[in-house]
Amino acid sequence: MGFLWALIVGGLIGWIASLIIGKDVPGGIIGNIVAGFVGAMIGQAIFGTMGPVVGGFAIIPAILGAIILIFIVSLILRSVRRK
Repeated sequence: MGFLWALIVGGLIGWIASLIIGKDVPGGIIGNIVAGFVGAMIGQAIFGTMGPVVGGFAIIPAILGAIILIFIVSLILRSVRRK
């Protein structure tokens, strides 16, 4: 049950970050989950573990990290599409 909870929270983090930045995550639900997990790692490495922890994720740094990740991925995808 813990892994399922982590998947749900990771997906929600990715989804919230995509709403904040205004760009869709490539890959739909799976992309949101990946963005949530990778964003949480990035955010906790940069900002630590401040704020509430849900499903093993420190929510505030995870959302901030997911925003950073989605922004970088969107820049890369935009430059690839131009070529």
